[in-house]
Amino acid sequence: MKKAKRQNPKTGLTVGAVFSTVLSALIMIVSIPAYLVWKNNASVEASATRRSLPIYSVDIEEKKLAISFDCAWGVEYTDKLLDIMQKNDVRCTFFAVEFWVEKHPEYAEKIVRAGHELGTHSRTHSYMSKLSKTQIKDELTTSCDAIEKTTGQKPTLFRAPYGDYDNELIDTAKELGLYTIQWDVDSLDWKNLSGTEIALRIVNGAKNGSIILCHNNGLHTAEALPMVFSTLKNRGYEFVPIGELIYKENYTIDATGKQRKLS
Repeated sequence: MKKAKRQNPKTGLTVGAVFSTVLSALIMIVSIPAYLVWKNNASVEASATRRSLPIYSVDIEEKKLAISFDCAWGVEYTDKLLDIMQKNDVRCTFFAVEFWVEKHPEYAEKIVRAGHELGTHSRTHSYMSKLSKTQIKDELTTSCDAIEKTTGQKPTLFRAPYGDYDNELIDTAKELGLYTIQWDVDSLDWKNLSGTEIALRIVNGAKNGSIILCHNNGLHTAEALPMVFSTLKNRGYEFVPIGELIYKENYTIDATGKQRKLS
């Protein structure tokens, strides 16, 4: 004879059915907080992996590139650089630290008068990824003000000292209307390489949309420039200031730092 299942007299449910319902409810109670924790962690992880990048190079079909010079220490070779660029009909971009502009205002003026572009290289040439947002704003606004006061040219470009940056630096610069510029061709002229070594590094690395890094006070930089200009011009390249190379709107920057125009 089949044994009858026990029922709850109030609900009419069997004991097994009641147990199953209670167990399902408990599983749901435990699962909801676990899901919320997972969702929150996933959101934090996604935020942490978001990366703001400066512009290392530009995706263009034209044979254009830009050469740039960071100015932080001294002016011994600057006149020679300007003279060589004038003779070769080259316009470029300089990035100057505020204390350099204040110490050598006549050179900041010379650069702009010669048709070159002058961007900021910060106020104090510090590792800016270690600074607070307030300190970053101070570095950028005061250095831009110093350049504009001295030359009449309002900077729109910024290069981080030592190439050191993080999301907050890039995002803060953008908020202030500055494009943060890195490079994809490093001359290593600060290592006192010979003029030939510097020139070979540049001409072998240059391509459409390249941004070349040099320094105004490199020991053999001026010696390298005639070879750089003649070789790359013979290959059909045109040198333009960075501000004329980059896209100012409707663009994206890929994982390599290459700026691409949105279709």
